[in-house]
Amino acid sequence: MTTTGRIELMAPAGNFESLQAALDNGCDSVYFGVEQLNMRARATVNFVLDDLPEIARRCQEKNVRTYLTLNTIVYDHDLSIVKTLLNKAKEANITAVIASDQAVIMAAKTIGMEVHISTQLNVTNIETVKFYAMFADTIVLSRELSLRQVKKITEQIEKEQIKGPSGHLVEIEIFGHGALCMAVSGKCYLSLHSHNSSANRGACKQNCRKKYTVIDQESGFEIEIDNEYMMSPKDLCTIDFLDQVIDSGVKVLKIEGRGRAADYVATVTRTYREAIDSYYEGTFTKEKISTWMETLSTVYNRGFWSGYYLGQKLGEWSKDPGSHATQKKVYVGKGMHFYQKASIGEFKIEAYDIKKGDKILITGPSTGAQEMVIGEMYVNDQVSEKATKGDSCTFKLPFRIRLSDKLYKIVEA
Repeated sequence: MTTTGRIELMAPAGNFESLQAALDNGCDSVYFGVEQLNMRARATVNFVLDDLPEIARRCQEKNVRTYLTLNTIVYDHDLSIVKTLLNKAKEANITAVIASDQAVIMAAKTIGMEVHISTQLNVTNIETVKFYAMFADTIVLSRELSLRQVKKITEQIEKEQIKGPSGHLVEIEIFGHGALCMAVSGKCYLSLHSHNSSANRGACKQNCRKKYTVIDQESGFEIEIDNEYMMSPKDLCTIDFLDQVIDSGVKVLKIEGRGRAADYVATVTRTYREAIDSYYEGTFTKEKISTWMETLSTVYNRGFWSGYYLGQKLGEWSKDPGSHATQKKVYVGKGMHFYQKASIGEFKIEAYDIKKGDKILITGPSTGAQEMVIGEMYVNDQVSEKATKGDSCTFKLPFRIRLSDKLYKIVEA
């Protein structure tokens, strides 16, 4: 449960790089998957069971809450894994589990672990909130609700004093930023039918992100869907009406993106942190919104729209298969050594050149995602304007790097 009275900013963590990026950029909580029973099971960046203590340790140091996602369809043969995961999470002091299957909810309740109801359960009304309040302290509403509908639910919770197992009023969580799916709250069967790979088991093949040709079976007439990927929604972005989101009474704002890179997590988390703080400080302005939108556009996105929150027409579709980001990162090399007293990093250049004045990104499991501009640079102990493939170069850093941290150059897309 939130304790500050402010909306809680929840960031995604697909691996330790992203986790550290979220922690460094002002999140209040993180959510993550372990092994295969989560909605990003197909991602190559899931944590494993033995990572739980380290996740908890890093987050506890910064007073950040930790949420284990265990929200796929669960079969009988999964039940022993579910219990093992929950017991290990409880031992590691993970804050809560995000669940959708009743077996997971009851298993968590049995061991006294806080439960959050996943959006996969498609909660859309106050009576359903009352039902799940018997088991859960936080409920993620369906993605298809408008802010007016959300506000009505939060007002009823307050009016009727609907409390969860903790004895506190039930808190409402909604998605604030990131990828949207054409299916109702993520429940889709396209991938299962076409590839025998279930989205509801975290193994979506993303059929909806592709371009299609429609064929009339009687005449053979073909229509190419012009200029739109008609099943691939633009990414959700709420920063331009964040004041309305907070005023709706929600307590947790969730950034989607466990499958996205650490620099995405860093940029989006930092930007929403600034916007939330600005709201509470009374400095939330159109000028700032414009700057924040520009910043969010620099990292992976399919274009932005407001989702269903403002009651607009359903669906704004992407016009391209990939990212609309205004910047991209190009791999340059890897970290070799850090001279702590002088705060200087040494890098082996393995791909593209870098030069003085370049904007760079350094990522790593402990480093997170750090951006800076190169100042004075040395190659082979000589001041140099440029380092090329094969060179070892050094330059001053405002943070520590580790062996094999990745060095990227940020360029215009």
